[in-house]
Amino acid sequence: MAKFWNFVLFQAGWFACIIGAANNEVLWPVLITLLYLAIHIWRSEHPRFELKLILKAVLLGVSADTLIVNLGFLHFNDAWPSPYLSPVWMWTLWALVASTINGSLCWLRGKPLLGAILGAIAGPLSYEAGIRMGAGSWGVDGQLGGLVCLAIIWGAAIPLFFYWHHRHIRTSLEQNQ
Repeated sequence: MAKFWNFVLFQAGWFACIIGAANNEVLWPVLITLLYLAIHIWRSEHPRFELKLILKAVLLGVSADTLIVNLGFLHFNDAWPSPYLSPVWMWTLWALVASTINGSLCWLRGKPLLGAILGAIAGPLSYEAGIRMGAGSWGVDGQLGGLVCLAIIWGAAIPLFFYWHHRHIRTSLEQNQ
């Protein structure tokens, strides 16, 4: 049942942040989503590892999205804190994705190729959906280049998130022996 709610709350947070960005009103969607993430971390089996995973995912996401924006492939609405960085609502979405690694996406554990394929398809489709809902636009360098960059990034990100989680757990088990 927890996996089901993880999926539902991920979707709710995604829609809230996208609709908020489309209307330049991201404060409440971001705060409510961050509250959910705090509860998710607190209730997880390994809260410290879950927090580390989410923070690493956000760092990767900020870097990747900032690169894509600065290469001219993508433009986000409500660009706070800076037009040169990915916006805070996107940071929240990266955290939400990381929260699914031990929840609704746990079925991908041990299947890096499948995770890469899912990431390479679902990642860019998610951005396209957000753009169509008004949360951003493709940059001057075009949609195709942006989609290719996103497919590469997300194709690597999902298996990387599982690797990070596995490494945290393995390190913890070794330290406890």
